[in-house]
Amino acid sequence: MKRTIVITGGAGFIGSHVVRLFVNQYPDYRIINLDKLTYAGNLANLSDIEHKPNYRFVRMDICDFDAFLALMQEEHVDGIIHLAAESHVDRSIKDPFTFARTNVMGTLSLLQAAKVYWESLPEKYEGKRFYHISTDEVYGALEMTHPEGIPAPFTTQASSGAKHEAYGEEFFLETTKYNPHSPYSASKASSDHFVRAFHDTYGMPTIVTNCSNNYGPYQFPEKLIPLFINNIRQRKPLPVYGKGENVRDWLYVEDHARAIDTIFHRGTVAETYNIGGFNEWKNIDIIKVVINTVDRLLGRKEGEDLDLITFVTDRLGHDMRYAIDSRKLQRELGWEPSLQFEEGIEKTVRWYLDHQDWMDNITSGDYERYYDDMYKNR
Repeated sequence: MKRTIVITGGAGFIGSHVVRLFVNQYPDYRIINLDKLTYAGNLANLSDIEHKPNYRFVRMDICDFDAFLALMQEEHVDGIIHLAAESHVDRSIKDPFTFARTNVMGTLSLLQAAKVYWESLPEKYEGKRFYHISTDEVYGALEMTHPEGIPAPFTTQASSGAKHEAYGEEFFLETTKYNPHSPYSASKASSDHFVRAFHDTYGMPTIVTNCSNNYGPYQFPEKLIPLFINNIRQRKPLPVYGKGENVRDWLYVEDHARAIDTIFHRGTVAETYNIGGFNEWKNIDIIKVVINTVDRLLGRKEGEDLDLITFVTDRLGHDMRYAIDSRKLQRELGWEPSLQFEEGIEKTVRWYLDHQDWMDNITSGDYERYYDDMYKNR
């Protein structure tokens, strides 16, 4: 094999798309999917590639330093794409210790194991890469200075340079000061700092990317879009924080996977790249689009289920607006988002409606019991 790459969190939402892309696109690479299979990990996400000759799954906790070091030595790993993380803000508010353990200590465990193994080799860090995927939430929040939206002061290169609607003049840059507001974003900020410190201290070839909200197939249904698709299908309430005025930048998950591929192979060591969709939406507006799309595809009257919207007490420390400026990535590496939101949400809703068995298996918890039984004696 030309390269051996470990992708952590590869049974999760974004990770499964990255694993699939690498396995299919690089048959001369050995791809090792390393996942603990917590509630958010599901090997059914990768059933289409599980028998590929260049693919291996390993169930492992990223905090297990000895086991990961042994895996690196056994497989002669020369690249790590690190996606494994606890990522749900609400869970971090209830249980910050788990987020600190996984996101901070887990990342540190991987870094130290990579350092020990790569420094033991004659070529040391030559040809190696540690790529850490982070979030835009580490930057804190931007002011929503134009609640009704304004044309942004730049154009996207996708879709014929169409203007991007924004809710303020400021955007997150790679140089934006970190200012996390939740236990989740604080844990990710800490892990980012460790990754950069391993480059500055030991010379490890690292890269960090900070991405906006992802959506698409295989997302765990505690997140907004799959949760609401499922609730609309079953005509259950749609809980909306506050007034639904919070703004997020949305990116189709396969576009994120393409960006990761591009950056892993062509990105500059020690650089940071922001990955965004130039696609800001208020939560309440995106919810209405999802409702209308689901109703239409189910043969209901469009907007019939708008009365399912239920406003609930706002989340603690809820950031008002995130908006990524990813022009550096476009300028230096030529990446751009391929889908406009309307096309991406149509594909996404159709996928969930066509894969109700997948959704029902997740919401029932059957998949977790299956993996526990499968691996309990290993």
